Amino acid sequence: MDMGESDDNAQVPWRQRTGQYVRDRIIVADDALDAARRRLKARLGFDRPLHIAAYRGYGDGTAIELMGRVLAERPGNGPLEGAGWWDNLLDTWRRFESDEVPGAPVRARFGRHEVEVTSDHEGYYAATVPGSGPPTTLWEDATVMLADGTLTTPQPVLRILPEARIGIISDIDDTILHSGITNWKVAAQLTFLHNARTRKPLAGVAALYHALQRGVAGAGPNPLFYVSSSPWNLYDLLEDFMDLNGIPPGPIFLRDLGTDTGKFIRTPGHGHKLERARALITRFPHLRWVLLGDSGQADAELYAEAALEFGDRIAAIYIRDVDPETDSSFDTAVDGHLQRIAGTRVPMLRAADSTAIAKHAADLGLLARDAIAAVEHDVERDRQRPEQGAAALAAAVGAPPAQHPDGAPPGAG
Repeated sequence: MDMGESDDNAQVPWRQRTGQYVRDRIIVADDALDAARRRLKARLGFDRPLHIAAYRGYGDGTAIELMGRVLAERPGNGPLEGAGWWDNLLDTWRRFESDEVPGAPVRARFGRHEVEVTSDHEGYYAATVPGSGPPTTLWEDATVMLADGTLTTPQPVLRILPEARIGIISDIDDTILHSGITNWKVAAQLTFLHNARTRKPLAGVAALYHALQRGVAGAGPNPLFYVSSSPWNLYDLLEDFMDLNGIPPGPIFLRDLGTDTGKFIRTPGHGHKLERARALITRFPHLRWVLLGDSGQADAELYAEAALEFGDRIAAIYIRDVDPETDSSFDTAVDGHLQRIAGTRVPMLRAADSTAIAKHAADLGLLARDAIAAVEHDVERDRQRPEQGAAALAAAVGAPPAQHPDGAPPGAG
């Protein structure tokens, strides 16, 4: 170590140095534990790949990006209508206890091109496959398999069409999906004791996102991407939720709960959302971008950073107000970021609901004005659906749940 490096270390506060030392030790211990588990699985014959979780990919005519995970067990069945809290809790435990297969050679094929990659020590693989010319349809399938040709699995790929002019990046928790993230009891109840059939979307989300995807005057369909601080273990739940609620599909970017650099322990706050937005905005320079988030997390701060960095490449920013009936510290924080970008040409709105977003987006020419009525209709319809958040909160605090107008408790049916 040279003198300059020693001087630099001396200037780092001791608490920061201690914290870094502890994190480094945790990473070493985690790697050692993973290695021991892999040796035990190999001896018992439990390290054989039995499933490839192929997450939705994306790309254009030049290349496509694929990501997935090689696992040592097949997934269970989809969410059941009558599943109780115990069934949902067991399903959640199985998700987080997934057995990954590291070092598995994976072949990825798209059109006439094929590449081979190897899964990392958490079982994840990432592959960039050359494109096959300008796309003509929004979705196509790539194929992934083990190098020996087994476990052949289709992998959906979102294609960025040449006529698209707008890309949409949306948060998930409390932006499309009611998660109660601002109340840890509600968030825990909804995460662990509910499934994709019992979770509730934010009112009007499906109609709003379909309108944004369609665009205006033939400038579409526009690509949608979803980002979240939830772990990859919940991917199937989120995918099922969007399908069941008619929300247009798109690649979903989540976080790994490992201790590696850039993963859960090393990634401060929700910064990975901004990293993902940066990567997409840079990857597709011909698109302008609509960013959607909520006031309950750091979305306003992150998206304001994107506005300052990319300027009018950002077409609009929409922040859903998680408590529109009250003035709160969440509102104050969002309004502060509104002021930060006041000097830019990026419109940013703290919105009470999907209708407010639709009207503002129509004024900007981001969606067709005749789509507003469909969004208003869906807002009213969705508001009549059982309120899962209220039921979860009542269960969390031990209070009896409020009655639905038809006499059934919220969440029934």
